[in-house]
Amino acid sequence: MQDVVSGHQTSNTQRLADNLTRFHEKSPTFVDFSAAILSAVLLILSFPDFNLWPLAWCALVPLLSVLAINQGRWRPFFLGWVFGTVFFYGSCYWITYSMIHTGGISPLIAYALLLPGAVLLGIFPGLFGLFLSRTIRKWETAAGVLAAPVIWSALEWLRLEVSGQLWNAIGYSQAFHPSLIGPARWGGVYAVGALLVLVNAVITLLLIRRDFRALVLSASAVIFVVLLMFLLAGRLEVEQNTDAVVVAIQPNVPMDLVKSNDDMKLLTTRHFEMSEAALNQVPDDSKPKLIIWPESPMNFGYGGDAQLRATLASFAQQHHVSILLNSQETAPNDGIYNSAVLINEQGKLVAQYDKIRLLPFGEYVPLPEWVPGAGLIRAIVGDFTAGTNYRLMPVGKMRAGVFICIESAYPSIARRFTNEGADVLINISNDGYLGPTAVMRQHLANAVFRAVENGRPLLSVTNTGITAFIEPNGETKDATSSFKPEVRIWSVSPAAGGTFYTKHGDVFVISCAVISLLIFIFTFVGGTGKSQKH
Repeated sequence: MQDVVSGHQTSNTQRLADNLTRFHEKSPTFVDFSAAILSAVLLILSFPDFNLWPLAWCALVPLLSVLAINQGRWRPFFLGWVFGTVFFYGSCYWITYSMIHTGGISPLIAYALLLPGAVLLGIFPGLFGLFLSRTIRKWETAAGVLAAPVIWSALEWLRLEVSGQLWNAIGYSQAFHPSLIGPARWGGVYAVGALLVLVNAVITLLLIRRDFRALVLSASAVIFVVLLMFLLAGRLEVEQNTDAVVVAIQPNVPMDLVKSNDDMKLLTTRHFEMSEAALNQVPDDSKPKLIIWPESPMNFGYGGDAQLRATLASFAQQHHVSILLNSQETAPNDGIYNSAVLINEQGKLVAQYDKIRLLPFGEYVPLPEWVPGAGLIRAIVGDFTAGTNYRLMPVGKMRAGVFICIESAYPSIARRFTNEGADVLINISNDGYLGPTAVMRQHLANAVFRAVENGRPLLSVTNTGITAFIEPNGETKDATSSFKPEVRIWSVSPAAGGTFYTKHGDVFVISCAVISLLIFIFTFVGGTGKSQKH
């Protein structure tokens, strides 16, 4: 009996040892993890404020290389997950600034609180690793690796649809190089991202393949695709005649949450004085003039502040100028809108846009009332009401699509305004609560792509920077410094014609999603492909 028990224990021990051996064989090695982390670091460096943008064209090579040779069931997923977690954590570190400097949270706790979000977003690159690995296992390495751009683009789109967040999609790394982002005119930021991943895939094949005939064919296909994408991008003509003169005010309102009445009066006076000084530099001709004040912690309330209404009306009438400003306006059921309001030259309110895409845990709390603590969180961060209408605003003979702050990160909003007839796009924003960090240039990168995607000039007007004029081709002009009062005066003309992206939207990336789904389904059909050569 003792022998039987002993034999049974030995059998269990052996089984456990075998399982551990199999787990070790299928789990990522130190080299695998190092490659995934290296890719993440290289990609982080390609984004602002590091600005080593050429690295994005090869950053994914270490990750793709280990994915091509790691064929375990879950190993590729974990490698992609680690890559994604490190990337989102490192490229969005600035989220901790407001926690530390406004919320008074310890830096150690703040950086710890950043981790869960990075881990969750890292799931999407994890799925990329899983899908790509199955594709490589089903077909030859070359065919599998060259599917990477399609799968990557599909999962960036899925990230936006599921999480409502597309921040630092890989294409944004090239935002400040107009010659490289032309394909956004027909495929959005996803098309530029697909180009980047495609080049990464070819470099990976150069490193791991020995079949040069297949490699030459692959490279030829890539060159053809790249040329076709840039050819389809085309060029947009901009009218030469100025339709309006725009004065952009960057007031640099401090981010203190509590201000005295005297402080508020001084800050309000600063807005008017900067506006008047700028108007004195504008030639007195017949061109319509528009002053733009940014989103800021001033919390103007045009509808409920009779003194502000009177002062704005007097200023507009005296200087024959329209004024666009951010204001908190009354919403149904005792709610509040984060709005942009336009006062015309007669001092009358002629247009109001209520922000549609609100910032979670910044402008509303995405938690039901019954969740413990939800009411307390609302009291701290505020609880705005989302708008529903895309209202255009008159700017001389043109019409403007005005959107607020984080809305520049949503391609659908600028596209909707352009389809409604916007000749120019305006983004009023305030990144001051996130300090002198990379968020300013990362936010501007979003605005650059909205201009290119829709072939429209875009005016980015901010409280603390970066205020800039963005041409329809993505060229950024006349950018301000950060955290100092500045003024910009621009002559604005509309671009002629439209873009494929404006008319047809996300046809490219949705096609990528459909193809990726079909590829994934086919990986479960039949056996694997030919033996792979590395």
